[in-house]
Amino acid sequence: MGGTVYVDCDTVRDATVLIDGETIAAVGGDVPANASVIDCAGLTITAGFWNSHVHFFERKWANAASIPAPELALELQQMLTRYGFTSVFDIGSMWSNTRALRERIESGEVPGPRIRSTGEGLVPIGGNPSDVVLGMMGVMKTPLPEVGDAIQATAATKKLVADGVDGIKVFVSSPAGVSIPEDAIRAAVDAAHQANKPVFAHPNTGTDVMAALRAGVDVIAHTTPRSGPWETMPARGVALTPTLNLWKYFLRHDRISTQEQIVKTAIAQLRVWISAGGTVLFGTDLGAVGYDPSEEYALMAEAGMNFRQILASLTTAPAERFGASKSGRIAVGCEADIVVFKDGLSDVRHVIQRGHNRYSR
Repeated sequence: MGGTVYVDCDTVRDATVLIDGETIAAVGGDVPANASVIDCAGLTITAGFWNSHVHFFERKWANAASIPAPELALELQQMLTRYGFTSVFDIGSMWSNTRALRERIESGEVPGPRIRSTGEGLVPIGGNPSDVVLGMMGVMKTPLPEVGDAIQATAATKKLVADGVDGIKVFVSSPAGVSIPEDAIRAAVDAAHQANKPVFAHPNTGTDVMAALRAGVDVIAHTTPRSGPWETMPARGVALTPTLNLWKYFLRHDRISTQEQIVKTAIAQLRVWISAGGTVLFGTDLGAVGYDPSEEYALMAEAGMNFRQILASLTTAPAERFGASKSGRIAVGCEADIVVFKDGLSDVRHVIQRGHNRYSR
């Protein structure tokens, strides 16, 4: 109570948010005498954040069904909860393992975010990474379905959907330059959409982005600064997770001038995307980069996004994109997933998850 609450696009100052069980019961009004109170004077209160581009593929998540609950809870807090992430979309991991992780959270055994997942991503023929690459990245070995035509893409998508995934991930091309044919991407999109599942595309070049857009994907999973500027981008109706800090992280062993040029290009691509009417979803490629989102927020601001736009990318935009009607807003009947921060989005002081205080500092 006592903080500035973001209710959709409006702010309510010195407000109270009442929680009953796992839902928001009221915004404003009197505080019941027996209520537990968190003093939020001088703080800002928003809906819980979404990170729409994460991975549970690091070796630390292996055998998620048997990791001791206290240790698993700590790992989830260090990666996600402490930064306000109460919902995430994992777009590439071993589905059976991520499903086990999610089931432990959903059962109430382990506190953690609401998890959606694509499971294993579709890759071009020969596109599975080598054991050496996986070892260097600290990633579990996970065989990915290789597709070379529309029949294979449809079959792989339908299998993943039958296994219970929440979306489909398509790697448009491999680092070796082999691509999934555009008609195969479209076949995967059609099969996923028939099951009401969104499709994420991982591009390596601007050409990959255009192919994915023509095929009807829902989310472009990265900018592509190594391939040069995006001059125009027919992005209306499609979302992008810019992952701007990813490029700086990957180039951390290179000269500062090289880092700056690549990041500058990625920022310019985000500007082109926004000017074309594309939606932005906050996403950092967590699991492949460091956990602190501060630099991503700063780079999005450098691209011209104001506070409300960045906040929307964390809350209302992903909730709308993924059909989570009870998420992303501070409103009666919505999920009681709430973030309280002080001097900026990364200065998180309290995190409420499913109506319980999961993090405070």
